[in-house]
Amino acid sequence: MGIVYKKLSENEISRIIKMRIDQLTEEYTSQGRTVPQGVDLETSLKAFYEKNLDAGTYVSWLAFDGDKIVGTSGMSFAEKPPYFTCPSGKLGILSSMYTDPNYRRMGIATQLLDRVVKEAKDRGCGTIYITASDMGVKLYESYGFKHNGNFMQYNF
Repeated sequence: MGIVYKKLSENEISRIIKMRIDQLTEEYTSQGRTVPQGVDLETSLKAFYEKNLDAGTYVSWLAFDGDKIVGTSGMSFAEKPPYFTCPSGKLGILSSMYTDPNYRRMGIATQLLDRVVKEAKDRGCGTIYITASDMGVKLYESYGFKHNGNFMQYNF
């Protein structure tokens, strides 16, 4: 196996959209939930990737086995007023960590995580956030991520 890592470019957007939808579907159904019908994620994801790649507010690293994408990662960048544990106020929001089931437990996710964490560090981020799936918790804990029981969300 010769895994090659490279940054997401516009050329891979349509392929990465399918993987992101596969990832979300897997996470949803593993929690006993039914995937909502009538949600057009393809259009929304395409708009997100095109806009944020161009603006530099999102970066993604991909793992390839030949021409096949076997792993993905993503990091969005945001700012908020600085605070004690993040004096820069710059945040990385980790998402889209996914490895093809046939390629899991081979270190691909760790390699992808290394790359997006380095991107966040190079951009001056003081904190990285993630909402981890049950499958990803061990990876993030072993990498040094800590649980934050204060995370809550509000949906419209």
